[in-house]
Amino acid sequence: MHVMNSFEEILAAVKEYCRQKIELEAAYNAFIDRIEPVSFDGVTALLATTSEFLVGIIEKRYLGILEEAFREIMGFKVTVVITVPEKKEEPAETPPPVTETTRAEPVLNSRVGNYSLTFDNFIVGSTNKFAHAAALAVATNPADTYNPLFIWGDSGLGKTHLLHAIRTEILHNHPDYDILLVDGETFTNEIITAIQNGTTAQLHDKYRAADVLLVDDIQFIAGKVSTQEEFFHTFNALYNAGKQIVLVSDRTPKEIKSLDDRLRSRFVMGLIADIQPPDFEMRVAIVRRKADLLGLDLSDDVAEYIANRLKTNIRQLEGAVKKLNAYRLLENIRPTIGAAQNAIKDILNELQPVPVTVDKIISEVARTYNTTPDMIRGTSRVANVAAARNVSMYIIREITGMSLKDIGSEFSGRDHSTVSYAIRTIVERMEEDMHLEETVEDIIKNVRT
Repeated sequence: MHVMNSFEEILAAVKEYCRQKIELEAAYNAFIDRIEPVSFDGVTALLATTSEFLVGIIEKRYLGILEEAFREIMGFKVTVVITVPEKKEEPAETPPPVTETTRAEPVLNSRVGNYSLTFDNFIVGSTNKFAHAAALAVATNPADTYNPLFIWGDSGLGKTHLLHAIRTEILHNHPDYDILLVDGETFTNEIITAIQNGTTAQLHDKYRAADVLLVDDIQFIAGKVSTQEEFFHTFNALYNAGKQIVLVSDRTPKEIKSLDDRLRSRFVMGLIADIQPPDFEMRVAIVRRKADLLGLDLSDDVAEYIANRLKTNIRQLEGAVKKLNAYRLLENIRPTIGAAQNAIKDILNELQPVPVTVDKIISEVARTYNTTPDMIRGTSRVANVAAARNVSMYIIREITGMSLKDIGSEFSGRDHSTVSYAIRTIVERMEEDMHLEETVEDIIKNVRT
């Protein structure tokens, strides 16, 4: 009985999370509020609704939000399955009225912005107050204060939070604005697809019609000639039209080594603001805020214990609190220091960088050299493909430490002597070619991000 009560409590928190995300109250009431718990095994949440009609709507438009809510509440991925229990099967009910406005209700994604990341729930401290103030100024008066605004800092410190907060605030004040939020990798892929499909004109129209352009992980465009060229013209068009541009990166423009000088000079035209790791007081505040949001009663000792051991990453702090909450809900374990020790160990294991795969390396090199992974893996001797292949072999060896034989097997079965020669060639060329060295460094940073 305790397990079901816990699952009901979890689902109640999930519903509340969804209610905050779904702007149209009628849509929430019609599709989410009537969901009931069936079972939860720690991996899959089986939920019930009252008709196949509702199952279809929820699966098509709200499954992503539900799974995001479970991940936020529990601290780990949960697969959501929607069903209509057989024992409750009845003649199809009259479906709730679905207006055109309801149909337009967006499924949350990175494109439209995360509405839960606002200025109100951004914790300000000594290490981020300048970036917060700059972001708030831009959101209050777009294109009137700092343009462009460039925010940089290590992963997990709140840069993306500020980017989404800017979007939410501007949209609140200017609901008619066309606001585009995109990350550098997605922008690069859109350029590649547009070139392949001959749709670059449509892409120009899409980006250059924006009132506000927000770009996360802008460092991903470095070293990619076509992408940088397109972004250069997009930047100029928007800036000259008096539109707001905000860029986020894990390093300063100067440190993005293979960034086109034309872009670097534009990125520093406005204001550069950094975010540093939170101090102890701020870490405690973050832990307490997350616990309050989850309804978790956390003692001062436990909050300070977590803050003392997780010092550089806000996501890790929040992840540890989520773990404690999951222990409470699923196993009825009180949030003691002993439980916090286990939560920290779990979250550090989960957040260890995923072993960098060969596929990811080759894909990043392919984007940089304007070719495809299949071409790099194949036998083509076209100059840029051959160069990309050699760089791929060097980076794979550098990052993974794979044997020369195993690396060769990833490239159409090339023998170890061919791989050795390719790696040696790149090493020698980097000693003479600073641009190549910077390009390789940027690729490695992007792969490890």
